[in-house]
Amino acid sequence: MFSRTLNVSANICKPPLFNQVWLPPKNGRLIRNSFHNSKRGSRQALKPDPLENLHIETGPLHAKGLVKPLIFTVGVSAVSLLGCVIWEYENLRVHASSLLRRPGTWLTAQQKKSKSEPGPLKKWWNSLRDNEKVFYPILAANLLVFGAWRIRALQPFMVKYFCSNPSGGAVCLPMVLSTFSHYSPLHLAANMYVLYSFMPAAVSSMGKEQFTAMYLSAGVISSFASFLYKVMLNQPGLSLGASGAIMSVLSYVCMQYPDTKLSIIFLPMYTFAAGSAIKVIMGIDLAGVVLGWKFFDHAAHLGGAIFGIIWCQWGYSHVWGNRDKFLQYYHHFRKSDPGR
Repeated sequence: MFSRTLNVSANICKPPLFNQVWLPPKNGRLIRNSFHNSKRGSRQALKPDPLENLHIETGPLHAKGLVKPLIFTVGVSAVSLLGCVIWEYENLRVHASSLLRRPGTWLTAQQKKSKSEPGPLKKWWNSLRDNEKVFYPILAANLLVFGAWRIRALQPFMVKYFCSNPSGGAVCLPMVLSTFSHYSPLHLAANMYVLYSFMPAAVSSMGKEQFTAMYLSAGVISSFASFLYKVMLNQPGLSLGASGAIMSVLSYVCMQYPDTKLSIIFLPMYTFAAGSAIKVIMGIDLAGVVLGWKFFDHAAHLGGAIFGIIWCQWGYSHVWGNRDKFLQYYHHFRKSDPGR
């Protein structure tokens, strides 16, 4: 049983601070209000809005428009799973080869000693834990996209490809790219803090390869859940943020370790069980879906959380646990490839 207390941000009990933002595409002013709500009354809010004149594609929503996103969701999830299974196989193979490798002669041993020392970057990378080796690339991708939002010339491109929009010209690719997209610094910081807080438990349980497969699948699945909700209610809008995927990590950890005591960073004296916490958070998102709250994409959060629970209860053993047949096929394919 995972026994240590996880110090999570104050946003855990009040998920709006790390929620995926939903931007109704009526005009650029609404985008500004959504992105900069935390800065109202500040000097920065008085600056000209760089997104004010951007054209946002919108149009009627139809159920048949969900077919292509559904196929894309299944395809991305399958590729993520198979790719991470291969990644795990190659890591195990390299590890086994290093254990079997022995210096056969004195000359071989001397040559090994004479090799140059690894550079500081490689030393730093080798010193990281498994969960950090997954977290920092995710953080780097999010920071890169965050920086791209600051370049005004790129903003039409960012709105088209890094905001999921069921009525946009680009529908499928943004379902993945929007998972790494944040415009608000607070949104980015809160999401990355929550992800970093729960990754050690998740990676410890699943391993870095399975965690990566689940995270990428959860990102596109939560985007599809958002599409489904918007089409059902005929309410087009833009969404961006990693919180759908992060909700899957959160729900997985809370279901895997339901008795773990969580605490709020600003109120560490108050603790609560992880199993109770995820029920409250999902209840808030369910209320947002039923009552039609539009400031955050509650459908994406709920979809990510449900996927995390399904993965904990069923996917861990029945999907990832049955990868042996594919590994046998890949092993024979690898042996038959003369280039390897």
